[in-house]
Amino acid sequence: MNSIVRAAHKQRADYTHKFNTTAGRHGWLRLTPAYSVKIVDTIIGRHEHARRVLDPFCGTATTALCAAYQNREGVSVDNNPFLVWFGQAKTACYADETITATSRIGLRVLRNAKKSYAPSRDAPPIHNIERWWAAKTLVFLCRLWSAIEAETIEDSPPRHLLQIAFCRTLIELSNASFNHQSMSFKDDSTWNIATDAKMEQVFEDNVQFVIDGAESNPSGVGRVLLGDARTLRTTLDGTFDLVVTSPPYANRMSYIRELRPYMYWLGFLSSGRQAGELDWEAIGGTWGAATSKLSDWKPPRCTFRHALIDNAVEQIASDSHKNGALLANYITKYFVDMWSHISSLPALLAKNSSTHYIIGNSTFYGVLLPVEQIYVEMFKEAGFSDVRCKVIRKRNSKKELFEFDVSARWMN
Repeated sequence: MNSIVRAAHKQRADYTHKFNTTAGRHGWLRLTPAYSVKIVDTIIGRHEHARRVLDPFCGTATTALCAAYQNREGVSVDNNPFLVWFGQAKTACYADETITATSRIGLRVLRNAKKSYAPSRDAPPIHNIERWWAAKTLVFLCRLWSAIEAETIEDSPPRHLLQIAFCRTLIELSNASFNHQSMSFKDDSTWNIATDAKMEQVFEDNVQFVIDGAESNPSGVGRVLLGDARTLRTTLDGTFDLVVTSPPYANRMSYIRELRPYMYWLGFLSSGRQAGELDWEAIGGTWGAATSKLSDWKPPRCTFRHALIDNAVEQIASDSHKNGALLANYITKYFVDMWSHISSLPALLAKNSSTHYIIGNSTFYGVLLPVEQIYVEMFKEAGFSDVRCKVIRKRNSKKELFEFDVSARWMN
């Protein structure tokens, strides 16, 4: 084994040790399942010669961070400003002085938040906010947020790290339950209101958790940019050797809905209307105003068409289904948007590059929507070769639902 190969194996072993022994930055917001990180990390690891890795649907910046930890350049794009902010904080490199300062400031923040006379911001305008937090908890969170703002400089690394710890805390102290596909609220019998000491300890623990993750800097580069996956060339330059992404699933689940508490507290949202508008701009969005707009939406004349889509839409739009026409429109728009993305992707790809799209199929009124097969056909239509579809795992839901890796190569 030559020295270059030995060095590569050692680097990989060092990263694997960090990855397996600490929760690290991947778990900073409890939004990234461990199996998703492992899938992405494994795929990137198999493409040893890929130096630039693209994720056009950033989410929580898993791909960008995995690429950076493997000494590559990982670039992610998202149209959600909160996810861009979080991804930038997650992929940043933090100096030792920043870690020390954040730990010291965190203690001051907690000390000031405990004072009864401490200034307190108003609670964010979340609809039915009392379902999320008890009155006592809201007071603590408002004082905690005010203390973070008072003790840190705007847009500074310590403020970002403490804000992430705050986000972890507000969810841990909430009445929300995230142990299934979509968020719900616990009933009154299972809602235990935390004591002052418990709330303080939760924040202190979360500060330490975030600091532990920030101490381990990636050897590569991670970048997260605000942009639209349908018009990537307006945001990105150069070409990429590998695309690893998990686009929104065609299941009408609103990602804005899941992110609302973070986005309201951090000031990225101020009204339900604004949330609906942002969801409408995303692929697959259906929150609030997005639903009413979907009712009036008409597909363009020139777009990808396939019998797999037409057959499913026809069955779902049946008069016997209460919202059949709306869901049929949703599905049609989803694939129109995804075709805009996939057909524009080649302009960003280097010759002999690879793509991996982690996607799940869906059902509507018992009608199976073969999303993975439709992706295969879209990649073929866009000129990709060696298009394959591999089952990754069974999802924790209906028996016919799976996740797939739809892969392809760009040879032109």
